[in-house]
Amino acid sequence: MALKIAFIGAGSLGFTRRLVYDVLAVPEFGDAHFALHDINEHNLEMVSRLLRRDIEGNELPARVTTHLERRAAVADADYVVCCVRVGGLEAFKLDIEIPLRYGVDQCVGDTLCAGGIMYGQRTIPCILDFCRDIREAAKPGALFLNYSNPNAMNTWAANKYGGVPTIGLCHGVQGGHVLLADALGIPRDELDYICAGINHQTWYISLKHKGRDITADELTSALERHPTYSRTEKVRIDMLKRFGYFTTESNGHVSEYVPWYRKRPDEIRDWIDLAQWIHGETGGYLRVCTENRNWFDTEYPNLLKKDPPRIGPDNRSHEHGSFIVEGLETGRTYRGHFNVVNRGIITNLPDGCIVEVPGYVDATGVHIPVIGDLPLACAATCAASVRVQEMAVEAAVRGDVALLKQAMLHDPLTAAVLNPPEIWQLTDEMLAAQARWLPQYQAGVEQARSALEHPIPIRAPVTGGAARKKVRTIEEIRAGKKAAIIPAEKNGKAYDPNAEL
Repeated sequence: MALKIAFIGAGSLGFTRRLVYDVLAVPEFGDAHFALHDINEHNLEMVSRLLRRDIEGNELPARVTTHLERRAAVADADYVVCCVRVGGLEAFKLDIEIPLRYGVDQCVGDTLCAGGIMYGQRTIPCILDFCRDIREAAKPGALFLNYSNPNAMNTWAANKYGGVPTIGLCHGVQGGHVLLADALGIPRDELDYICAGINHQTWYISLKHKGRDITADELTSALERHPTYSRTEKVRIDMLKRFGYFTTESNGHVSEYVPWYRKRPDEIRDWIDLAQWIHGETGGYLRVCTENRNWFDTEYPNLLKKDPPRIGPDNRSHEHGSFIVEGLETGRTYRGHFNVVNRGIITNLPDGCIVEVPGYVDATGVHIPVIGDLPLACAATCAASVRVQEMAVEAAVRGDVALLKQAMLHDPLTAAVLNPPEIWQLTDEMLAAQARWLPQYQAGVEQARSALEHPIPIRAPVTGGAARKKVRTIEEIRAGKKAAIIPAEKNGKAYDPNAEL
């Protein structure tokens, strides 16, 4: 029987298409069945129409079905892919704008910090609903591949409370590999590396070129000499100097996971670069997502007029998902970096948390080697985030406001900017504003609204963000389209849907 892969949140136009094409690049999967689910009928129709045109244009026997009812999509699926954004851009805007009024300046806000924590509160109950459907309707042993952020929190909840084997997937490791090879002047396939840590805080604990160790000093010198990275990666270079290890995630991402670089508005621009949003722009990812949505609402008819892209091995991306499926189904071995439950893999991070580590896939399953201890500074930084993730997961599952506020209290950047009463009020305001997406917090929302009747003054200066850019119009996007497209392997986020597929 043909392989069936269900997509939850399939209305992501660029990302869903990219993953489908990657699967179809495997010869054995040319007749696969892609079952697409989204609650947005308009987006679902756009994606499915393009996919059907492109599959037909490549003369493949694969088929696409669309489902507004999730369980029908998941039924009898071999694999389920999650790429949802619960609350959409409306909720995402609140994740950025409310903390910003308190002085918490985020670039992305989808993994940690106040925005990432609240994103998890919205998403985790949905993840558990997805898991229930997978347990009850998908094929026995169906694998859940989670691309949705906050990746570690969602993957943690699915494995601990969802009862479904779940792997979190991200391409930050591959993106860092591309950057480092470029900086060192080494062909990508000659740079050997081992990464370990947690999602978006993974560390290149081993870098080798033809068997020779590349030292931290050598890497630092290469990055500081580079005409682009010396400007765009100031946070990562600084951490490399102080830690001795380079971190996978982009400058903008990593700057909001630690307490050192975004706590003083007048210093933020010292550490970031505004050439591209991913280097640290205030609310940069929200701006780009908003522009992408507006762009596709306008340009979708023109996409339909273009010739279908060629689907095949030469156009396959480096996303892990299709390679995992290929390894399990065909036995061809694949090595990647996956987010999995820590069961003695990284020995100085807590068992049960989600770690991002090397893994091997073949017909016998997914195999994860033991890493041992992380370097102490790397472990300390990861451990701080892990404890915040743990409290946020438990809060989301239980609807526990006290635990949610304690997670906020221990978040590195939030705690660097705000005092405890301010953090309590910030959390209350976010609960009240996002109530429609937080059914587990009904009682807590009412208490939050009551508390907000007597607010404490917000002491943060009203700046609108230390490095904010306005959302561009369609005309401005069209005029600067080439400059706006970031190669996905350097992006650190999902594929830019402005890019040609």
